[in-house]
Amino acid sequence: MKLAGKTAIITGGGRDIGAAVAITLAREGAAVAISYFESSNGADSVVADIEAEGGKALAVQADLNTQQGVDSLVGATIEAYGGVDVLVNNAGGLVARKTIAEMDLDHWNTVMTLNLTSTFMMTKACLAHMASGAIVNIASQAGRDGGGPGAVPYATSKGAVMTMTRGLAKELGPKIRVNALCPGMIDTDFHNIHTPDAGRRGFEANAPLKRQGHVNDAANLVLFLACDDSAFMTGTNIDINGGMLFS
Repeated sequence: MKLAGKTAIITGGGRDIGAAVAITLAREGAAVAISYFESSNGADSVVADIEAEGGKALAVQADLNTQQGVDSLVGATIEAYGGVDVLVNNAGGLVARKTIAEMDLDHWNTVMTLNLTSTFMMTKACLAHMASGAIVNIASQAGRDGGGPGAVPYATSKGAVMTMTRGLAKELGPKIRVNALCPGMIDTDFHNIHTPDAGRRGFEANAPLKRQGHVNDAANLVLFLACDDSAFMTGTNIDINGGMLFS
């Protein structure tokens, strides 16, 4: 197993990409801790699935926009497993599509905190318990191309996560590697909520691979970045978008 004896924290692990990552890392031997904000049923289901396969998992309700929530998640992980080897910063979101003219400062700050500041806080909190290991950030294709209509704060925050990934790789090497995914159209609730169906069908028609991504596509890439298979990779922001954007 590629992560035997390791502990992994996956933020936003109650559904979609986060849930798939938690299950995938657990299958490779990691004891996992996942956070959730509202999706308790999803988080409980992920834990049950992992335990049914003989793995170790716990779910922690935490608002990662706050230091208290971050400390609660990291503290529960340390109490249960004794350390942290892998951190997957997956929690985040678009909140709503608004043009710059439509949005107020509260909306801007909410999106920045949700995607960028929470990643900073989780990283800082985990570093106190990481002698070595890997950090994997979930950025976005939007960080490269500016995103779709009404997504400027989201795209800006994800672009900053990409830059943070590069800076942390320099700061934390050689003991800790830091990489990121830049997902495009992955079939998740994110797009169920924020992307019209016509846009998704258009993506499928135009993408070289002629389909949307699956959560397991992303989870398998996270596993690669979290384990020693990628031991000479750090500071990368890897596109996973079916060929719709080359960088």
